Amino acid sequence: MTHACLRPAAMAALLGAALLGAGGCQRVPPAPPAAGGATAADATAAPATGTPGQTRLARWQALGYGMFVHWGLYSELGGQWQGRPVTQGYSEQIQGWAQIAPADYAAVATRFAAPAFDADAICALARDAGARYIVVTSKHHDGFAMFDTASTSYNIVKRTPFGRDPLKLLSSACRKLGVGFGVYFSLVDWHAGHETEVQNNSNPIPAAMEPLIEQQLTELMTNYGPITEVWFDMAAPTAAQSRRFAAIVRRLQPDAAINGRIWNNAGDFVTLGDNEAPPPGMQPPFEVPASIYHATWGYRRWQVRDDLPGKLRELANGLAQARAAGGNYLLNIGPEGSGAIVPFEADVLRGLGQWLQRQGNAALDARPSGLPPQPWGSTLADAGGLYLFVHDWRGGDLVVRGLASDPRAVRVAGSDTVPLAWRRQGDDVVIELPAQAPDPVLPVLRVELDGPARIVPPGTVALSADGHASLPMSVWQPGTSFAFGSGYRTQQNTTVSLQAALRASAPQATAWLRFAGVQSPPQQRYRIRVGDQQREIDGATLRAQAIGPFVLPGAEAGATPIRVELAAPAYPAQDLALRFDAASVAPRADAAP
Repeated sequence: MTHACLRPAAMAALLGAALLGAGGCQRVPPAPPAAGGATAADATAAPATGTPGQTRLARWQALGYGMFVHWGLYSELGGQWQGRPVTQGYSEQIQGWAQIAPADYAAVATRFAAPAFDADAICALARDAGARYIVVTSKHHDGFAMFDTASTSYNIVKRTPFGRDPLKLLSSACRKLGVGFGVYFSLVDWHAGHETEVQNNSNPIPAAMEPLIEQQLTELMTNYGPITEVWFDMAAPTAAQSRRFAAIVRRLQPDAAINGRIWNNAGDFVTLGDNEAPPPGMQPPFEVPASIYHATWGYRRWQVRDDLPGKLRELANGLAQARAAGGNYLLNIGPEGSGAIVPFEADVLRGLGQWLQRQGNAALDARPSGLPPQPWGSTLADAGGLYLFVHDWRGGDLVVRGLASDPRAVRVAGSDTVPLAWRRQGDDVVIELPAQAPDPVLPVLRVELDGPARIVPPGTVALSADGHASLPMSVWQPGTSFAFGSGYRTQQNTTVSLQAALRASAPQATAWLRFAGVQSPPQQRYRIRVGDQQREIDGATLRAQAIGPFVLPGAEAGATPIRVELAAPAYPAQDLALRFDAASVAPRADAAP
């Protein structure tokens, strides 16, 4: 993993939107539900299947939750060198932080026997935790290959008493249990020539290292069966190198999702910073890499491990936050050098699995709800209603902001308990909570609805009686992401969508939209969604025409979202590159100012 966490800068939004075109609007069928789950009504739900890339991404998003495994020579050292704890930096980078000479570090392999390594037990732990895939370190920054490779003798099969290929054992065990198998691969390689620059790990990749990387990637993509995810890490490759490494994965494992740390926007999804919660407005696809203790990913012998209940609450909430924002969650374990799973980490993972079972696996099978952010926790939705993950349980009134639907019942998820009392308060629903939380980890409530949730977010604009409305810049909410150049220090905040909400007072209304002061590349194509209707137009057209007609349902349906996004982004975090001064709504194209 990286030494420094990625932290988003201020979420500057390129506010803008546009709409246009002649002719009628197109209806968009809902995306098919993921296996074991249901499609939410929110615009951030997993994309409909279509192109191979969309299919690959939708399949990966449906998994939702994986288990990371950091295991290597560094695990044998356990965060100590010459009998003393190395307290600076992550323990999997101990060679760099402790300035261990290459020969001394390589000598560690002679005692790396791993008598307790059990691939079946590791994959069974992932299954028991509720995780649907694992990602295991094939090679970390130290360059020691944890698989059988012909590219170098510096590997676990040739240099250690263990003498076997753990990736072969793990991939086989995962297949038996129905757990996806993925690999972590560091683009930094201290053994192959990179300096141990642990502060940033942003080493350029010289041409001389390319054959080694390409051969190892080819072996990994060839010798271990189907690969679910390829998790690149660090270095500062050129754009051409990122594309070339990604092409190896695409050619040999076309169904594997590639993470964003291949850099230069060549991956399938954005990797957030280590243990970073999704920032406000973050849009999928993304993955949250999480460690049980933030100070390390590899095994640390002297780590204080306590407060299991508190750790379960912390990590369950992190999982719920990631899923509510539409992202995946990847939770790490760091086995001992012996190969044994740390008992405390096993307790944490199994505790999370038991929590998932108690609430009916809603955190994995449901999708983002479309409700505005709630101060007390996270929300998800399926075809039958909503799930409320109440991190801040205080008893008394719980206000669900923006829920215009009347619940059929509100219960503790996964139980047949007596329904909780609720009442309406304008466009909000207020639920009466008992003083005692029903779950010691993270309580989950099930709000049963008779149909899709009717949502009225803050900032919703009401259509006047004569069918007009103004949508000032202040009501457009940016959906954000992160783009990257060469390495993690090149992070750029991007605006990948803009969304406003409109509410009609009549039973049905016709709306045309016009945007003033549009600034955008003339040839850039945008997709405008109004409810379940959509149109694609280019930037040049945005400046000149009204767009429509769109049909707005009545007030009883809640607010109708208006969303602007790129029609065919070149990569997930591509910026809209769109600004405008104001938007207006009118009942006819010629009535818009």
